[in-house]
Amino acid sequence: MSFLDRVRACAPADLSAYLPFRVGGHDVGWVRPGFAERLRLHGDVFRVDEAVSLAPGLDDPAGRTAAVEGVLRQLADEGLVSGWRSEPYPVATAFAAPALMTLERAAVPLFGIRAYGVHLNGYVRDGAGLSMWIGRRAFDKPTAPGKLDQIVAGGQPAGISTWDNLVKESAEEAGMAPGLVAAAHSVGAISYCTERPEGLRSDVLFNYDLELPADFRPVNTDGEIDDFYLWPIERVMETVRDSDEFKFNCALVIIDFLIRHGHIGPEDADYMDLIDGLHG
Repeated sequence: MSFLDRVRACAPADLSAYLPFRVGGHDVGWVRPGFAERLRLHGDVFRVDEAVSLAPGLDDPAGRTAAVEGVLRQLADEGLVSGWRSEPYPVATAFAAPALMTLERAAVPLFGIRAYGVHLNGYVRDGAGLSMWIGRRAFDKPTAPGKLDQIVAGGQPAGISTWDNLVKESAEEAGMAPGLVAAAHSVGAISYCTERPEGLRSDVLFNYDLELPADFRPVNTDGEIDDFYLWPIERVMETVRDSDEFKFNCALVIIDFLIRHGHIGPEDADYMDLIDGLHG
């Protein structure tokens, strides 16, 4: 196994197998034909032809959101939408563009819309060495239960800035005070558009690095993390490279960290493939 195997696990999806999802005349996602046929039964909200679009008259964000949520709640009752979180995600043509509507987080992969998240690499220096805090996801999480994760990571919902979201998630997931999080640095983003069991994941992850004090100990407060480990970076590297213990996208965040901090360099035969694969 290799780091490149982790990147290849997020291979670009074949979008020719999907129908565009169109809102207000803009293509904002992708829907599997089977799910599109299920949406066709709700003709008062959805139109299905060469694309999946919204019915005439659904012309404003609030109206679109309410109509689609009504259908999704029915589908959730039927077991077709699982893991409902009551967490609205913006549906837009670009990250900074106004939202055309919002969509329940659990349904985002079913519509293949671009979603965003914040991930924090929390690390500790030990002389010349480096260790990283790793979280193990709770075993009752709707996605990737029990998998390894960053010390802090979360989706980017509507109505909150990325920085405020990072501060909120850091408090909830690791018990970090805002003053501690203030030292975090934005270090770029990774992206992918790949097929997963839950649907099409078209994500951008905004990444942050934070050097933590040696005496810091994370404490989870929202029940989403089962345990934390402070691992030498060599163990982190081995676990990412030689296993699939990390949640698929968290492995990519760590590979990006390893490249930026010089633990994977141009002498690695897969170096350029790794860099290209982190921005799919």
